[in-house]
Amino acid sequence: MKHTFYDVKAKAKVEAEVTEKVTYGDSGNERYAFKGKTADGRSLTAFVSKAIWDAAKI
Repeated sequence: MKHTFYDVKAKAKVEAEVTEKVTYGDSGNERYAFKGKTADGRSLTAFVSKAIWDAAKI
């Protein structure tokens, strides 16, 4: 699955393959995110809504 991430080093939005779904925060106050990698191997994180996170097939 592809998703749009913001690459801080390049200061631009990039399209990358989602490698995993992760959650951050305590129970009841969670944030949902996708993790990905750039072509040169740097990590990317994009926070998404719970609905998008639940619908993702990873």
